[in-house]
Amino acid sequence: MMSGSGPIVANLKHPSALIPMAMSIAALTLVLGHIAMFGTARQADEGTAAHLWQLLMAGQLPIIGFFAIKWFPRTPGPALLVLVLQAIAGLAAAAPVFLLNF
Repeated sequence: MMSGSGPIVANLKHPSALIPMAMSIAALTLVLGHIAMFGTARQADEGTAAHLWQLLMAGQLPIIGFFAIKWFPRTPGPALLVLVLQAIAGLAAAAPVFLLNF
């Protein structure tokens, strides 16, 4: 392991770092599973998958805020990297929704 990666790995072990990424992965899996089962055709109304996606995406915002408030002042560099990883995971979960107008 690189000598500078210790604080990054330590920050990634905190639940407030991992839970938002897990929620984004769950949201992405939900969208991809729904597309695989039902296709990309527009639905008459928002179904359960859309509501769960919205809950997963919105539910991680307070957790990300908690992580930022708690860990950014203590370890700014590693915490910023974790926040960037959380943002990338969130964008990956949102990409199919916006690209496919789902």
